[in-house]
Amino acid sequence: MILYPAIDLKDGQCVRLLRGEMSAATVFGDDPAAQAAKFAAAGCEWLHLVDLNGAFAGQPVNAAAVEAILARVKVPTQLGGGIRDMATIAMWLEKGLSRVILGTVAVENPDLVRQAARAFPGNVAVGIDARKGFVATKGWAEETTVQATDLARSFEDAGVAAIIYTDIDRDGAMGGPNIEATEALARAVTIPVIASGGVSRMEDLIALRDTGVIAGAISGRAFYDGAIDLAAALAALKA
Repeated sequence: MILYPAIDLKDGQCVRLLRGEMSAATVFGDDPAAQAAKFAAAGCEWLHLVDLNGAFAGQPVNAAAVEAILARVKVPTQLGGGIRDMATIAMWLEKGLSRVILGTVAVENPDLVRQAARAFPGNVAVGIDARKGFVATKGWAEETTVQATDLARSFEDAGVAAIIYTDIDRDGAMGGPNIEATEALARAVTIPVIASGGVSRMEDLIALRDTGVIAGAISGRAFYDGAIDLAAALAALKA
């Protein structure tokens, strides 16, 4: 199972939100590239970036911070937030991103996801963010009647590289991930599923790994707060 340290970007700073609320942001640093370098030095295999402002705006907002990270580290990096057309997808991949995450458009324009996955094989993931099993879009501000599992299954034949599944009510709350829902989703599809939201202890990572079907886990606040030591976690997951 791959561990993805998260850098959430708001107004050029590293932050963590509580349950997706922009007004409940905790700032952890004003140099995202330096934070990325710390994660890379600890030995991470991937980085997970989110342009929070971009998710609400529908277009990249924290591009300068993302580009600074790409210039600073050579670790494969995935980005979500505000990526809603082919031009933006192509732009980010040309700048050195390894994977773009499509969330809102996966609901509103699924054909774009399919087109992008064909054009950029291995470089397109789908972000499914859900409250009580139902998908939310536009920076989690708008709730839909689409069930997370149904959305995931609709992309089975699209060639997407991964699904990032976030339980919004767990995100940033340090209360543990929704292992049951994430495992159920991972068993419902053949696409690799990455867990996000609530990973706050080593025990959470071990439990996700021990399902045997979850391909990765994303965590942010736990590393900033010191609840999880990244180097120790990476070593434990490889053991």
